[in-house]
Amino acid sequence: MKTFLYAGKIVLFSLILLFFLACGYKPSSKFSRDIVGQKISTSVLISAEDPENTVLVKDAVDSAIIEVFHASLSDRENADTHLLLSISNPSYSPIQYDSNGYVIAYRMSITLSITRSHDGISKHYAAKGTYDFSVQANAVVTDQERFEAIKFSAAKAISSFLAQISAEGARSK
Repeated sequence: MKTFLYAGKIVLFSLILLFFLACGYKPSSKFSRDIVGQKISTSVLISAEDPENTVLVKDAVDSAIIEVFHASLSDRENADTHLLLSISNPSYSPIQYDSNGYVIAYRMSITLSITRSHDGISKHYAAKGTYDFSVQANAVVTDQERFEAIKFSAAKAISSFLAQISAEGARSK
């Protein structure tokens, strides 16, 4: 009986593997790598009003390149693609109030303007990210909460950019 179950698992695994190989499935990171290449350099325009946010965005971009693109960071001279990012002013909007009318949740919105340079050709993208977070009633948003909200909303904006790149790569095939 154990041999029959083991053989059944092998057959099921083989059918699933055959299905994915036969249908031409490719992960989205493959399409995005076709567009941007294996080596990517990044730079972020520093905002005079809020330079701390620039550092957060740069860290989020570099992490996304490694994790999602499965590419390596490089200096600009050796890179296949260069990404120039600028951050809009982050904005907060209240999304939830308590019974006394105090704000208890905010939505952080951030828009990244991204210019991708590859083989002498530049293309512009806009990517928006949001992040919802709660606060104590009648409390001031702390710097730590603000930095975390910016970091997470920037990461979502970068995910949006990656989706745009993947779609562009899929259309080019």
